[in-house]
Amino acid sequence: MRHCVKARMKHYIQPFEYELALQELVALSESELAELPNGGDLPIEFALQSKQPKAVLANRLAYWEIVEDELGPQVTVQSLRESTVNLVRNGVAIEVLRGRLPFFGDIPLPNRRCLRYGTHGIHEYRGKFFPQLVRSLINISGAPVGGVVADPMSGSGTTVVEALLAGCRGMGLDMNPLSVFLGRTKADLLSADANAIAADYELIRSELMAVEPHNSTHTSHLSSLPKEDQAYIADWFSKDVLDGLDDIVAAISRRTYEPSKALSTVALSNIIRSVSWQKVEDLRVRREIRLDVELDPKKEFLEELGRSVRAVLAFLFQNGKAPSNQFTITEGDAKDCGTVWGESTVDVIITSPPYATALPYLDTDRLSLCYLGLLSRPTHRARDKAMIGNREVTEKQRSLYWQRYEAQRSELPAAICELIDKIERLNEGTGVGFRRRNLPALLSKYFFDMKDVIKGMKLALKPGCVAFVVVGNNHTIAGGQHVDIQTASLLNDIAASVGFEVASSLSMEMLVSRDIFKKNAMGSEEILAFKKPA
Repeated sequence: MRHCVKARMKHYIQPFEYELALQELVALSESELAELPNGGDLPIEFALQSKQPKAVLANRLAYWEIVEDELGPQVTVQSLRESTVNLVRNGVAIEVLRGRLPFFGDIPLPNRRCLRYGTHGIHEYRGKFFPQLVRSLINISGAPVGGVVADPMSGSGTTVVEALLAGCRGMGLDMNPLSVFLGRTKADLLSADANAIAADYELIRSELMAVEPHNSTHTSHLSSLPKEDQAYIADWFSKDVLDGLDDIVAAISRRTYEPSKALSTVALSNIIRSVSWQKVEDLRVRREIRLDVELDPKKEFLEELGRSVRAVLAFLFQNGKAPSNQFTITEGDAKDCGTVWGESTVDVIITSPPYATALPYLDTDRLSLCYLGLLSRPTHRARDKAMIGNREVTEKQRSLYWQRYEAQRSELPAAICELIDKIERLNEGTGVGFRRRNLPALLSKYFFDMKDVIKGMKLALKPGCVAFVVVGNNHTIAGGQHVDIQTASLLNDIAASVGFEVASSLSMEMLVSRDIFKKNAMGSEEILAFKKPA
């Protein structure tokens, strides 16, 4: 049965999103689109004979605002989720949110991009990709409701959260314990008890506002950490700040509803850098003792927790619980995803791997990992060495990576070897610093690692299914010359070499994020598509 439907796209989306919007509507409706004039440069309204009724399209679409049939228009669920952010942004009281959600009658549709709806915005995270992008790729992939959507480098959990919102099962894998904790928390909160979340927030707020000065009756959190971690943390925080953090940890520990405790811990993690002696807006952990600046961890924590609680409650008040809470996020190596998830078990993979030596991924979270007891300092060093795309390497490690490259270079596509050899040749005898001297060896490790990841993805995918890989290109200076690192093209070469069918990629303009790492954002990225042969 076909349904006569009209659909209106969001008017503020970017060119690459426009293309994704068309693809997802065609995929879901299994229909050709007929343009309807709207007076703009590009049509945003289309008529179609959809295999899916209006309600199904309105529930699934990522980049569309209105779906209409003979019974009238329906606002898409995605637009409703984003509309809730307008209420939260104004800092309204929780009881006001209760009274205004779910929306009835007039709906304040957003007029600009919103990336922080639901649980997506509860913690800053570098390298995070757009949730609407993930949602559209789920739709384009043809993954069925109840199907498996996976991410072998799951980061803050964007793919898993969007999988659950689409009624699918979500699976994630990451080597960063903080990433795993964030992802699990965001996913769990989608089906949380709103009343319990609100009640625990009020209790924590009242307890912390009443504790003045520092309550020394409870055990110091710092003393519960390993000795080496205690010494490390003591170098990064003033005594007053540590006392305030102790009070916060104690208030969190008295809660019994696990999603509330997790949400509060996430809020605590998100303020750790700002109340430390960490240099503000510096990706690396660099100390800057600021005795002239008053740091109030309780004030910052309550403000952060208040924002997070309102965002979560707005989602729950508007949407109720997510249609699925079936997910697993595991701490582990992306190279093992095929064996962890099993052969031919996944309907679609959507991931954004590290860019080649571009960011100190694990190092950025060092203070949170240590203070929360997620990763001790000795373990941190070992874990960082194993990370894909890591930048730090000893001379011994560099030598080992280079020996492997020389012995196994035939296992990499020719274009990758040409790039590595070029950088090595240009740097030779120039007296460059250690970071540029190490780059050829680190690039070889990155591409060997990514080959193993891509092989694992191919093993995990069901025949005929697709892996979408969102990746940015990079560049370096070697021997005084600018050298482009075309990561997207090189990963396409790897995918083809392991037996994937490589589709044409889609270039996307990378909008600057609004997080603390915006200065380090990539200017552009590409969406790669690898299909496992049927």
